[in-house]
Amino acid sequence: MDNIGFIGLGNMGLGMANNILKKNDELNVFTRTRSKLDKLIGGNVIEHDSIKSIASKCNILLTCLPNIDASIEVFLGEGGILEHSSPETILVDHSTVDIDTSKLIWEKSLDKSIYFLDAPISGGPEGAKGGSLTIMCGGDSVAFVKIKHILEMMGTSVVHMGGAGTGTGMKLVNQLLTSVNTVAAIEALLLADESGIDSAKVGGANRFWAEGNYGRGLLGYIDAVGQDTPDNQQLIADALLLIDDKSDPDGIAAGLVLASNLLGVNENVLTGIGNAFQAIRTGNIPDLLTAAGSLASYNPRILNAIVGE
Repeated sequence: MDNIGFIGLGNMGLGMANNILKKNDELNVFTRTRSKLDKLIGGNVIEHDSIKSIASKCNILLTCLPNIDASIEVFLGEGGILEHSSPETILVDHSTVDIDTSKLIWEKSLDKSIYFLDAPISGGPEGAKGGSLTIMCGGDSVAFVKIKHILEMMGTSVVHMGGAGTGTGMKLVNQLLTSVNTVAAIEALLLADESGIDSAKVGGANRFWAEGNYGRGLLGYIDAVGQDTPDNQQLIADALLLIDDKSDPDGIAAGLVLASNLLGVNENVLTGIGNAFQAIRTGNIPDLLTAAGSLASYNPRILNAIVGE
């Protein structure tokens, strides 16, 4: 019997762990915020008080961590996963990091005869909760086959992309496509507003924004969070027009606050969106790369390579 472990019960990790518990008798868990354990539902939850404890016990260990620094610390730091895992253990990182980080952890894992898969996820908290994530995996194909049934407890689309780093690479591709479509959706909404089109009718005529494979677009996002009303759509349009008016700093700030409250996203994300379509309008490619990098958490160097500049 496999001893499965999970580290990281954040917005995504909690739903993922709960879906494993629904389909597996038990789950080993480590979290620095013990109150999150109360949100685990069903099954036998085995709590661990350290990374050493959980890594020593589990032969399959999944992580979902908030950023690159956290992944490096948890895997490679003193008292980290690699220090305490046994040979032949399969480690899976669902965190969104960069390709260099995934390859670094993979290389260090090889030194200890440990399997490492980079397996970032797409689908948001609702997908994590509902078990409908897309999971993009890079690394050893034998290890992937061994744990695919576990990944399918959390996702409806589980794909092996290739060697180490290819899962993370696919996540970056996915984010780029999503970001481009989001910016395009915002531009379209602005054009509709400037053309005198009722924003409520834009949503009715363009439902494919909510159904597209590469991103729902702005109105699709409003639909998803249950805010698809003419009043809210008009407020979104007004907010974005304020953001786009670079001559009015107060208006920009007011627009960011309004739009971030409506969409439930960080104002910095909307700043990145505003900067991106401003760069599109002025044809400033370096500014566009920087803005898109900020928006999608990319390194501009990677975007330069993708664009072929």
